Amino acid sequence: MKIYQNSSEPIYKQIAAQLREEILTGKLRGGDPLPSIRGLAQDLKISVITTMKAYEELSEEGLVTASKGKGYFVNAQDQRMLVEQHMRQVEKNLTDAIHSARIAGIGLEEVENTLEMLWEIDEE
Repeated sequence: MKIYQNSSEPIYKQIAAQLREEILTGKLRGGDPLPSIRGLAQDLKISVITTMKAYEELSEEGLVTASKGKGYFVNAQDQRMLVEQHMRQVEKNLTDAIHSARIAGIGLEEVENTLEMLWEIDEE
C-alpha cells in the first residue's frame, strides 16, 4: 500500500480507496481479513485513528464488517453491489472531470470527444 503524505487527499481516504479497489476487483474476497488496524498503522507509520477512520468508511459503504476482537473482514459482494460501487466511482470521477473542464473553459463537446477517444484507446 502506498500513501502520499503530500497528497491533497487525506491519508485515511487513500487507504480506503486502495482497499476498496482491491475488494471491487476481487483481489480481496468475501471473508478475507483486512490487515489489523495497529499493524497497518505501524507499517505505514501513521496513527491508529487514521487507519480506523479508513476502515469505518469501508464499513459504512457495506464493503467490510467489524468482528469484535477479531478485526475487519471483507463482506461477500454480489454482482449488483459491485456494479453499484463501480458506478459511484465513475460518477465521482466524471464529476471531478466536469469540474476541471469548467475551470479550464473546456466545453461539453470536447469533453465528450475526449471520453470517446479514451474509451476506444482502453478497448485496444
